[in-house]
Amino acid sequence: MSSGAGAFGAYTREQLRQSYAEAWRKSRERRPLTPLEALIADVIALHCEYQPLLEDTRAAIDFEPRGDAENPFLHMGLHLAVREQVSIDRPQGVRELERALAARVGDEHGAEHVLMEALAETLWEAQRSAHAPDESRYLDIARARLRMLESR
Repeated sequence: MSSGAGAFGAYTREQLRQSYAEAWRKSRERRPLTPLEALIADVIALHCEYQPLLEDTRAAIDFEPRGDAENPFLHMGLHLAVREQVSIDRPQGVRELERALAARVGDEHGAEHVLMEALAETLWEAQRSAHAPDESRYLDIARARLRMLESR
């Protein structure tokens, strides 16, 4: 898995959140979007529960998850990470796995969620062990979830 700064460069948390709000605003206003903004807006469009937060830039920037509440920015960031991985098939085989998952769960969004869970688990394990994320482990976790879905 890439260790570089990626598409978001060296953005601060505030700048990153502002970019989400800006992409959503431009999308709602039907203004031209950069390719990255279009990806962000597409993910936001799939999550109506996050849209009110992103319609208030200050609220988005200041957002703090409470308790066990999901962090919408982490969730959307995982969507974007999985989409980038699938687009370049890195780790190799993730594109084919995403297609198999989409066929099983019925759509790409559901398939992304399965991959996001596997990615989050892999990142958590890497952080806990102070090692780089293991691409093979990531794919193994996702394949195990596919097998579990197929056995239902």
